[in-house]
Amino acid sequence: MKKLNILVIGATGATGRELVKLLLNDNDVEKVIIFVRKAPKLEHEKLKIHTISFNEIINHKDLIKGDVLFSALGTTKKDAGGKKEQYLVDYTFQHEFANIASINGVENYSLVSSIGANSKSSFFYPKTKGALEEAVKKLNFRKIDIFQPPMLIRQPDLMRAGEKSGIKILNKLNKIGILKSQKPLAVEALAEKMLKVAKTPSKEKVSTYLPKDLFK
Repeated sequence: MKKLNILVIGATGATGRELVKLLLNDNDVEKVIIFVRKAPKLEHEKLKIHTISFNEIINHKDLIKGDVLFSALGTTKKDAGGKKEQYLVDYTFQHEFANIASINGVENYSLVSSIGANSKSSFFYPKTKGALEEAVKKLNFRKIDIFQPPMLIRQPDLMRAGEKSGIKILNKLNKIGILKSQKPLAVEALAEKMLKVAKTPSKEKVSTYLPKDLFK
């Protein structure tokens, strides 16, 4: 097996951060190329950091080349500043980046979506996530893996308001057999699953991993 050149967007977020750690320590990976708005304080012989403006992705198209693209970009309406700004991050930037990657010959694409993603939803967040899923399925990748995780247990410095209490409530409900399908998942476990799946050959062009699949 040839060593892989991996592209990552969302590398400084909760899942992306753990994914980059795994990739840098994986013997099957030759280079990890991350695209960020602000460079993290991270150095490694395998790591290449491109600081870019996601509003001008097309200007960086010649850099978007490799074997696998991991897309772990995401935000909230509060962090983004509104629905319009959130849509840019959760749909536009990711679709544009994936489209260029597919044109440039990147074969495998791995997307962090969300539980309940549905392009026909009447709610903004799952509708946006579902729309992105439908759009990237049409791109010319050889293999597309879509992950729909439940609520994520993030690193303490990235835990969002209300998530701690939400996780505690779900854990209590899970113990008595309620909402087991929404059992919270650690970002480390999601990153491990994403890397394992990316390295596993598949005859299917598109595979979607639901919460129940992520605990296996």
